[in-house]
Amino acid sequence: MPTPVTNDPTAKWRDMPTQDTRQRKPEWLKVRAPGGENYADLKGLLRGLNLHTVCEEASCPNVGECWGEGTATIMILGDVCTRGCRFCNVTSGNPGGRLDPLEPENTAAALSRLEHLKYVVITSVDRDDLPDGGAGHYARTVREIKRRRPDLKIETLIPDFGGDREALSGLIEAGPEVIAQNLETVHRLTREVRDARASYEVTLQVLADLKEMAPRLREQPLFTKSSLMVGLGETEAEMAEAMDDLRSVGVDFLTIGQYLRPSPKHLPVIEFVTPERFTAYREIGLEKGFRYVASGPLVRSSYRAGEFYIRSIIEGGGNGE
Repeated sequence: MPTPVTNDPTAKWRDMPTQDTRQRKPEWLKVRAPGGENYADLKGLLRGLNLHTVCEEASCPNVGECWGEGTATIMILGDVCTRGCRFCNVTSGNPGGRLDPLEPENTAAALSRLEHLKYVVITSVDRDDLPDGGAGHYARTVREIKRRRPDLKIETLIPDFGGDREALSGLIEAGPEVIAQNLETVHRLTREVRDARASYEVTLQVLADLKEMAPRLREQPLFTKSSLMVGLGETEAEMAEAMDDLRSVGVDFLTIGQYLRPSPKHLPVIEFVTPERFTAYREIGLEKGFRYVASGPLVRSSYRAGEFYIRSIIEGGGNGE
């Protein structure tokens, strides 16, 4: 367990005046408008095929960079989340079990037409209203994509499915190269940052189960991934501890990025972390044994997911352990 910190920055959140989300940001948080031939082509194709991407809907600052390199993040299972994390701008509510049964086939058919796409991330909202949390829908989607585009590398950024091992097993068998589940923040801040149904311990257990189950369920290696936000009041020691916890369950890839407040209803930014500290976090992560660490102010959980280095690890037949 982490050492308690008496000067808890979260105590400020309840009494802090509403901040203007347009507050002046440091220079290092500014990006150029997206552009380029691959970006334009992929944007046109995605819109024409009616595919919903987190890249655009979340106004990700890296959309031009990732799309230009042939990586996109597709969202399935609807746009209403059954959980209400205090950092996330996705609509929270009860979808009432509604699900598009043709979505896996339609998604795969659309992606099969995107020749520029080399690596796709499939993500979703939480669906606690479904018996399996949507895991079966995820697995069907992956299998259909693999059937139509066996060359396309797939990462699934999943909910925790309540820690259900049976739900995880079907997804493992479907064959995505990478399965990600985000820790989001350090242990001390989890209850303030994430929905009460989300747990630091459950996320770690899900990541551990994925590694433990994979060798029995498939021949190809499984790589796991997680992400941490900074700027919420965490300490450097707590970040190092979170990295240790992720490495203890065998996580291969890690991303670290700056939290930015989506609206006055969300948690305020406690600190804009400097690029120098992000560099230090990357070095610490690599020293701790992660195969790849993307750490920077504008990094998001799917940032450059298909970067050449990650693809080379996957295609090189590493053991995923």
